[in-house]
Amino acid sequence: MATIPHVGSQMSIRAATVKDVPRMAAIINGFAAQGIMLPRSHFQFYQHIQQFVVAEVGSEVIGCGALSVVWNDLCEIRSVAVDADWQGVGVGRSIVESLLQRATDLGLPGVFTLTYRPDFFERFGFYRVAHETLPHKIWGDCLNCPKYPDCDEVAMRLELVKESEHAQG
Repeated sequence: MATIPHVGSQMSIRAATVKDVPRMAAIINGFAAQGIMLPRSHFQFYQHIQQFVVAEVGSEVIGCGALSVVWNDLCEIRSVAVDADWQGVGVGRSIVESLLQRATDLGLPGVFTLTYRPDFFERFGFYRVAHETLPHKIWGDCLNCPKYPDCDEVAMRLELVKESEHAQG
């Protein structure tokens, strides 16, 4: 539980459940309607529910995000979205910190994201990379994206542990 600055509400980050899907879809697809996220169907949420966490105040879901393992050394933070009424008070930061901790717990040395908000991810140490450095993502998801091959999102990466540490683990 964390207290959200300037709001005084107690927020928690927890694993998403199927009952959260309608609210998660409303948040993400609201941004998709503005062209700043890709839309997700309810089917996609249900199919990948184990990857998601939600931020919650009381019983209200106010944000979400997912961690998707792409390969043995790389995962993706995706679908990070915070209700517009709750932005700017640390909800997104808490979601990403939770996902980064999960990646560390899984022993993954690298994390990437595709985003329209590179400045947000730079605060965590992510740096910009060429899309071509993410071949597993390109062949796994991007081929089915309506924006492929003209992706306008910024590809970013973060190293959690050095490759030599990963090889020893």
